[in-house]
Amino acid sequence: MERLHDLDIAVSLPKRFTFPFCYEPHPAVVKAAEEVQQYIVSVPEWQEEINKGKMFGVLIVEDAEGRTGFLAAFSGLLADSNDHPYFVPAVYDMLQPDGYFKTHEEEISNINRKVKALESSSERKHFMELLKKQKTEAAEAIDAYKTEMAEAKKRRDWIRSSSLGVQECRSAGVQTLPSNAPNTSTQQPANHPPLYGRGAGGEASLIHESQFMKAELRRMKKRFAEEIEKTERQLTIINNEIASLKQQRKQMSDTLQRWIFNQFSMLNALGERRTLTEIFAETTMGIPPSGAGECCAPKLLQYAYLHNMRPLCMGEFWWGESPVGEIRHHRHFYPSCSSKCKPILGHMLKGLDVDDDPMLRNWNGELETIYEDEWLAVVNKPAGLLTTPGRNNMPSVWSIMSERWPDASGPIIVHRLDMATSGLLVVAKTKEVHQLLQQQFEQRTVKKRYCALLDGIPEKKEGEICLPLIADLNDRPRQKVDYENGKEAHTLYKVVEARGGKALVHLYPITGRTHQLRVHCAHQQGLNIPITGDELYGTRAQRLYLHAAELALTHPVTKSIMVFKKEKDF
Repeated sequence: MERLHDLDIAVSLPKRFTFPFCYEPHPAVVKAAEEVQQYIVSVPEWQEEINKGKMFGVLIVEDAEGRTGFLAAFSGLLADSNDHPYFVPAVYDMLQPDGYFKTHEEEISNINRKVKALESSSERKHFMELLKKQKTEAAEAIDAYKTEMAEAKKRRDWIRSSSLGVQECRSAGVQTLPSNAPNTSTQQPANHPPLYGRGAGGEASLIHESQFMKAELRRMKKRFAEEIEKTERQLTIINNEIASLKQQRKQMSDTLQRWIFNQFSMLNALGERRTLTEIFAETTMGIPPSGAGECCAPKLLQYAYLHNMRPLCMGEFWWGESPVGEIRHHRHFYPSCSSKCKPILGHMLKGLDVDDDPMLRNWNGELETIYEDEWLAVVNKPAGLLTTPGRNNMPSVWSIMSERWPDASGPIIVHRLDMATSGLLVVAKTKEVHQLLQQQFEQRTVKKRYCALLDGIPEKKEGEICLPLIADLNDRPRQKVDYENGKEAHTLYKVVEARGGKALVHLYPITGRTHQLRVHCAHQQGLNIPITGDELYGTRAQRLYLHAAELALTHPVTKSIMVFKKEKDF
């Protein structure tokens, strides 16, 4: 089957190539994706795997003869293989049966099997259980003896402080001693002479008992320590062998991984080649992450360059179930990932005329002031304007207000809105006011209401969403749900209007995590409906339809309750 597939489209193709990290798929890409989807559902043996979730990609190209068509790719492996005739092959196929990778992978697998066998061996299990038993018995025995020593000390102290010795008490007819002076005949150490009274001989007996018990404790501790040490030595022999195998495995894995990265020789439109090792050496990571070069976009571009095809536009879509943490919806298009693909595509796109990064748009509009006094102001940030300074000296609320208030002290910016989000921001003129306002945000006493337009209608008209969030380190600035390591994120919502298959909702964030509202709307365990225009978690549109409409706080100086409103313009 030929890798270049015909595409019957009646639309003009773009003049500039798709910016892969923020885009709206071209109609030709959508049409090609539909054909890929028809194909993948026609292969019964793939269904179980792909329905669990997989990224696919399409690239519209023009070949040397001027024929326009599309290439298709999948991320990673499909049915345990890199190569299926309908899709472009891997940049480097690691699965060649007699190849370097498979040979050395088998060596590593053999070590894994040895490690597993040693870790689960009956001998190791025996010594681990014995060691645990010995430590428990030693601790219990020593604690019990220390209790006995403490009681003996109480007895000695009572004898020393009493007007009569123990024997004298008995001679006088005192049969029951106080509780702090137990009967010595039953509680003395073994082989120890009986205690006598307060005379010279009696005192010597008391001292002797104390010395004897301390010595006995040392002997007991030494005996237990020797037994435990013997078992630990036997266990250490096995554990050292495991550690040695693991170190050998790590060295072999690192060597193999470096070799693999050097086999990925990535082309660009200028005909230049760079290995993954060379590409990532210039990044903060220093080394490629696992799976680098195996995503759809690098596969597609590499095949196009190798076969003298000109890339025109591309897109990547998710097929199947949504993953637990990430926002991925069936058949939705998503930008290329940042950690693996951004450095690679930075090289591979050289020589192509690529769309501008929409995130680098310059802001030339006005910043509306809703309220202002001598201490603070509330402004209406438009969508597309940064809150704080970013790349390339782009305008921001901070830069605008800094020019407006040249004598302002302190950081000015109290809280933030995403660049794509519009709405109310409170800014401070002094350091003291800034600190007092931030305290209100940190203590969650500031009340906020957002308006959002959703790409669907929620089943419930109102409710709450509690999904802990954490930064997706492999795909910044995206966030993901993580119940183990994520931070608490709590949102209340209410549907206020349904129109044309979309819903207008009010969102009330209790916490203020990064992308909280966007993730809580889009995630399958939240509303499962992305906000319209959310290019990270949904589908790009003219703008992100999310607006901070209401803000209520206590004035840090006058102490009056202040409520600010600026309703949406969508």
